[in-house]
Amino acid sequence: MSTIVETAQNPEQYLDRGLRSLWYPVAASWELGSNPLGLTRLGENIVLWRDHEGQVHAVEDRCPHRGARLSKGWNLGDRLACWYHGVEVNGNGTVCDVPAISNSPMVGQDCVRRYHVQEAQGAIFVWFGTTPDEEPAELELPEQLTDGETFSHFLCTATWRCNYQYAIDNVMDPMHGTYLHSDSHSMAEGDRQAEMTLVPTEQGFIFKKTEQAGVNFDWVEYGNSGTLWLRLSIPYQQKFGPGGPFWIVGMVVPEDADHCRVFFWRIRKVEGWQRQAWRFLYRSKLEGLHWDVLEQDRVILESLAPDARHHENLYQHDVGLSRLRRVLLKAAKQQLAKRQEAAHG
Repeated sequence: MSTIVETAQNPEQYLDRGLRSLWYPVAASWELGSNPLGLTRLGENIVLWRDHEGQVHAVEDRCPHRGARLSKGWNLGDRLACWYHGVEVNGNGTVCDVPAISNSPMVGQDCVRRYHVQEAQGAIFVWFGTTPDEEPAELELPEQLTDGETFSHFLCTATWRCNYQYAIDNVMDPMHGTYLHSDSHSMAEGDRQAEMTLVPTEQGFIFKKTEQAGVNFDWVEYGNSGTLWLRLSIPYQQKFGPGGPFWIVGMVVPEDADHCRVFFWRIRKVEGWQRQAWRFLYRSKLEGLHWDVLEQDRVILESLAPDARHHENLYQHDVGLSRLRRVLLKAAKQQLAKRQEAAHG
């Protein structure tokens, strides 16, 4: 399955649908039970399911017979059976059986696209290659997610009715916390005016306030390690539990040009008895407060003026998001050229 149908006419249109050569979280682990799960990510219809050992599989959500959604069918473990006529497709996208007819030429054929998939830190990640046959990169996540002995996290996820780039811009903007979230339990302090600076890192860069640290949402880091992530920390008062600063690792995956799914891991550095104390406090008290903050973000982004990104007047606080936009657009130009070459090669 290597056909490329390229409809984007320019890099901006391509970027609107999602940058590739990346792992994206597409669903939380708890969202996938015994039934197939159909979803749309980067404009592509995908079906996920678990086999009898709990391993996740992902293929194109399309029966090769008549185009019915495989996600409406039955989970047979190592394969899905289409509800329409029973055609069975396995995790490699290969037709295993066509029960309505004997000796079908479809059997044994790779008829639907297979996606590389892995489960990590409470989320299901899918690899979206620039070309269908591109091998996946290694998925590397920030230490706040991978160091389970030192850090403890909760994952929250939601669908927002906006292009995914607005969600990225929002996190790459430390100054908005002082205003939009000024009534928050964690972002009510600090100066309402700041100078900002950008510091390169091995995997991306840090954008931070120059005269204030450890008071509010004072810095954010962008990184590309096989997946795109944004990391920040917000200082917490002792009454909100053990563990020092409250860490957030955020990712966003486009569904289509007008919808995205956001993933935020909320993290504290806790060990021993403090881990249980923090997790209890989070579930009983803090989780609702954090959802209130995310709801403010959602409301402001979903209500932006039409085509807002093309009618902006940016200033110094927007250096971080301007830099990141240039990084992503450069990658989009390279990927679009590669896809067009593959389509005509």
